[in-house]
Amino acid sequence: MEKIYPKKLKAGDEVRVIAPAKSMAILSEETKEMANRRFSDLGLKLGFGEHVEEIDEFGSTTIAARIEDFHQAFSDPQVKAIITVIGGFNSNQLLRYIDWELVRRNPKIFCGFSDTTALNNAIFAKTGLVNYSGPHYSSFGQKLYFDYTLDYFKRCLFSEEPVVVSPSEEWSDDLWYKDQGDRHLIRNSGWLVVNEGKAEGTALGANLCTFNLLQGTEYLPNLKGAVLFLEDDEESKPHHFDRDLQSVLHLPSFSGVKGLVVGRFQKASEVSDEKLIKIIKTKQELKNILVIANVDFGHTDPKITFPVGGEVSMEVNSSDPKITIIKH
Repeated sequence: MEKIYPKKLKAGDEVRVIAPAKSMAILSEETKEMANRRFSDLGLKLGFGEHVEEIDEFGSTTIAARIEDFHQAFSDPQVKAIITVIGGFNSNQLLRYIDWELVRRNPKIFCGFSDTTALNNAIFAKTGLVNYSGPHYSSFGQKLYFDYTLDYFKRCLFSEEPVVVSPSEEWSDDLWYKDQGDRHLIRNSGWLVVNEGKAEGTALGANLCTFNLLQGTEYLPNLKGAVLFLEDDEESKPHHFDRDLQSVLHLPSFSGVKGLVVGRFQKASEVSDEKLIKIIKTKQELKNILVIANVDFGHTDPKITFPVGGEVSMEVNSSDPKITIIKH
């Protein structure tokens, strides 16, 4: 399938906020005001799906309502980018109801992470449209320590220049939305090199347990020639990550994977560097594949934006590991 790269953003463009999983009603006014201000500072106009504030007993709304907002965002010629409100648990409910030809005919930026991983990878698998694993609308509500996340968002979505990824200086795993002033930064010791090597390929993946929901369906991209980006949240203990990763390794097309990039784990997951290395080293399928971990994406902050379906290169050694987003 031919890849489709959407046009980059520029000042004056409209960004449509939609809620394919959890409702915007769960966000505080403080978070929404800060997010709106950040988009305004970028010179972007925000629009909101008609149903983003609807909420049911699952913290979401009906499939029909969410699909309507999704289709409206893609069909509106004034909308140049679509960003998800937040994650959740039910984006994959939408897949069978999406008009994929509508998406293919109206290529535009689509961005989100976590539960949005189901949509990120399905969009690429069904249409060839390169889209983006990156911050939610809610992420832009952070008052403090957002510079790194914002920088990579701009570099990936406003420019066509290759993006050299560097580790953040500090990171956090705090409930920032509960108290914006009570933030706890951790000094970043850098990436963890597990297997050295060089690779170049198509970036796929993101949230591991959500990515695995696509197995056995038409919505999972072919992994041949892929560099897999995988991360998981605080509920993923070492034994969960082990078996969920193993499930990916069993996929018939995994033999064509070129590299593995693992996002930084939350502290509550209890996946230490030592446990992660042991898990990786037990996998014969990963013996000859380069593996790097503790990269800034996933459920800690800050986070990079990377293209699902775009091209990345990696040159990984212990002294000077490099990840470059070549085409996005």
